[in-house]
Amino acid sequence: MNEVEARKLEHLEVATTLDVNTHRGPGWQDIHLLHQPLPELDVEELNLSIELLGRRLRYPVVISAMTGGHERAHELNAILARAAQRFGLAMGLGSQRAALKDPNLAYTYRVAREQAPDALLIANIGAAQLIPQSRPQPLTVDQLQGLVEMIGADALAIHLNWLEEAIQTEGDRRARGCLEAIEHVAHSIRVPLIVKETGAGLSRPVGKRAIEAGAAALDVGGVGGTSFAAVEAIRAERRGDARGARLGDVFRDWGIPTAVAVVEVADLGRPVVATGGLRTGLDAAKALALGATAVGIARPLLQAAVQGDDALAAWLTQFLEELRVAMFLTGSARPEQLRQARRVITGETAAWLQQLGYLK
Repeated sequence: MNEVEARKLEHLEVATTLDVNTHRGPGWQDIHLLHQPLPELDVEELNLSIELLGRRLRYPVVISAMTGGHERAHELNAILARAAQRFGLAMGLGSQRAALKDPNLAYTYRVAREQAPDALLIANIGAAQLIPQSRPQPLTVDQLQGLVEMIGADALAIHLNWLEEAIQTEGDRRARGCLEAIEHVAHSIRVPLIVKETGAGLSRPVGKRAIEAGAAALDVGGVGGTSFAAVEAIRAERRGDARGARLGDVFRDWGIPTAVAVVEVADLGRPVVATGGLRTGLDAAKALALGATAVGIARPLLQAAVQGDDALAAWLTQFLEELRVAMFLTGSARPEQLRQARRVITGETAAWLQQLGYLK
């Protein structure tokens, strides 16, 4: 097992079994959708489908990028992909760097297309791999196109995980030239490019720069769900790396709460995926009301997938029913109509938005 493969397996173990949630919430607790006593529609009228990157999804849900690169990931990606196919969802794969290092691991990613022939699939690589680091050379456009073709992907996500890299014992910490590299990829790759954060949130200025560079969609990946600082703190402690363990504890809650990040980028003219701390369908309704196009779910689905196809299907069925009821009780026949739903914002989220100029 090579270094990257071992790290992916450890990430999976830590993320599914240990306490790695942020201590701060994503902000959904501060968003209150006003009840519509006369919704004037029937539940049967609700249509939860959306369009994302030119594809029609049955529900506004993305199975967020999580895993790949080892045998256990093959099993879990197969389960997740079958759910994407069954429910008509989009699905992102975990970083495909492991398959570049060892092509024999490509099957752990390729299984997604095998099990979800009709789903919108999203290939994935880290921004750190686009620029020179201390070890390997940056990836070429041909290599990135190869990752897309590996899984028959409909889009490529470049993930911004500099918080994780800063803490990770073996992390890549050179970030200069990243935006230029993203722009080069966006104008060279043959599928739409998604720029996504992985738990520290996107800000409005960065969202603007990403779009100017060619991003076709943004995934906010905000604070409130899994903390990769916490994940790396656990890994650092296991290795006797006092520096990483301490940094992971200090920066566990670093970043922009997901609800705030959605508001920051919602009106920039590109689809927005709200990822970070989505635990109920009501959370999803609130994210859509703030301007998200779809919501991304990671750790809860991964934990359900560990239990098998039936457990994952049951989790998604309940989540979607909660979203459906929230839409009904706000009189919203379609996901985009939630943007017109009246709402009250309180607490820490209101304070954030007020200081950022969104609330008077």
